[in-house]
Amino acid sequence: MNSAKMHLARALALAVLAGGLGACGGGRAAEEAQYVEEPVTLLYNRGAEMLDRRRWSDALSAFEEVERQHPYSSWARRAMLMEAYAHYQANQYDDSIEDAQRFISLHPGNESAAYAYYLVSICYFERILDVGRDQGTTERALTALQDVVRRFPESSYARDARLKMDMVYDQLAGKEMEVGRFYLTRDLHLAAINRFRNVIENENFQRTSHVPEALHRLVEAYLSVGMIDEAQRMAAVLGHNYPGNPWYQRTYGLMTQSGVQPVSDEEGRRRGWFSNTIGRIF
Repeated sequence: MNSAKMHLARALALAVLAGGLGACGGGRAAEEAQYVEEPVTLLYNRGAEMLDRRRWSDALSAFEEVERQHPYSSWARRAMLMEAYAHYQANQYDDSIEDAQRFISLHPGNESAAYAYYLVSICYFERILDVGRDQGTTERALTALQDVVRRFPESSYARDARLKMDMVYDQLAGKEMEVGRFYLTRDLHLAAINRFRNVIENENFQRTSHVPEALHRLVEAYLSVGMIDEAQRMAAVLGHNYPGNPWYQRTYGLMTQSGVQPVSDEEGRRRGWFSNTIGRIF
């Protein structure tokens, strides 16, 4: 995830640092000075310096002092977003989300709101777990990424969000596959079929890496329940769309072993099986 954090750092520089964040050349105040009112630029630049030195806790303290001592200044607004960024860098994702959402709530029309929305989505995205676990975080990441694309469609944040959405869809499709395989091993064929069909019928899942296996598993499930025509159909679609894929080789072997004649590409075309996208032919 280092590349994502580098991207966020560059984005933050464009979002809030362009207004003049020069490093402060003066000495740092003693610990007790945090309780003494100081010029806002001194506090803010101290926080920026701590960020550069990757001292996230010290950066947070400085930016929090900006808000506490100068709550109605434009610097306080900037500091709020910098707090969210510092929490993110420290892997304190819930705190980062809270700060970013507070910024959005108080400054919805600010030009840096796009970055705040994006930061929320990345905090969810970086906590996506493996497909064997609950996918609640994955769903929240998808919702947040979609929000970025919907609100700021022409921004650089939206472009990156679209790429990450494809990764999230692959994760969700992988979860469907895992559940479908579980049902298949328990001879719960109809339940398995529903899961595998969702992978090939959901337009968002059709671009994922799981489609060839989903088609193969459907062939396997349909053969198990004696639905030969459907098995032939799935095999034909798999062969037409992924002729060189290893999953098609397994499907062909399974069909042959089961004594079922695979339908030729020409015959499948004659029946109209390949005239539309995968999702529409069912």
